[in-house]
Amino acid sequence: MPRTAAQIGDFRALLPEATRVYIAHIDGTPIEDMVATAARLAAEGYSVMPHFPARSIPDAATLKDWIARYHGEAGVTQGLILAGGIPSPRGDFHSSMQLLETGLFDRAGFTRLHVAGHPEGSRDIDPDGSDRAVLQALRWKQAFSQRTDAQMGLVTQFAFDTAPVLAWARRLRAAGINLPVHLGIAGPAKLQTLIRFAVTCGVGPSMKVLQKRARDVSKLLLPYEPTDFVAEIARACAAEPDLPIAQLHLFPLGGIPAATDWAARHGGDAAQPAARAV
Repeated sequence: MPRTAAQIGDFRALLPEATRVYIAHIDGTPIEDMVATAARLAAEGYSVMPHFPARSIPDAATLKDWIARYHGEAGVTQGLILAGGIPSPRGDFHSSMQLLETGLFDRAGFTRLHVAGHPEGSRDIDPDGSDRAVLQALRWKQAFSQRTDAQMGLVTQFAFDTAPVLAWARRLRAAGINLPVHLGIAGPAKLQTLIRFAVTCGVGPSMKVLQKRARDVSKLLLPYEPTDFVAEIARACAAEPDLPIAQLHLFPLGGIPAATDWAARHGGDAAQPAARAV
């Protein structure tokens, strides 16, 4: 977010060169702050992907203006297209599909468009707890990926339990949905912080992992790290190479430095910060 990015003196001391950095657009954040953050990250050598939350965008003219600002002032050609976290739309849009259907991203020459994936379902989309509407939307997005010149991918919410994530990836495979999945993982954080974010973001079955950890006094005061989760996902991908999981999307829930430090410790040479590599 712009306010958390402002606390970082130089991202090159934390992130590898050319890392894709998402900028979360929380409802009410001025577009000027979003664009300024994008321009700063681009100037430091990073691939910038801002959020475009449909329910916070009043009309097509505003969407066109945002795209033009990002492209003209920060060289942005990527976007994470989302419905957004507010319950009621501010104007004409309520879904990511409506934003994509405008054709404005293609006309602006955007080369990569990511959309949301929901390994644990979404009560916002399927209030009955099923995944019917979610799968229908994914089929639409799969078809759209064949009409656009931009590369597309699915970015998921963070999770703490590999079982529902892997089951979802296998359902995608069986349904013929082959968009690459950028799997959300929670960066190191205190347990209380993770539970707060999990409740806010609607994390489902994975909450049981946090609740179990909270009952273990020996782990209660230790910060959570996603190492075991990632190791299990890696083993599954090695055993099933056709799983659509392609990359990880690291949420810095416990702070950006804690997340990037974890990545540097576990990601090998490719995860070392740009400034350290010089």
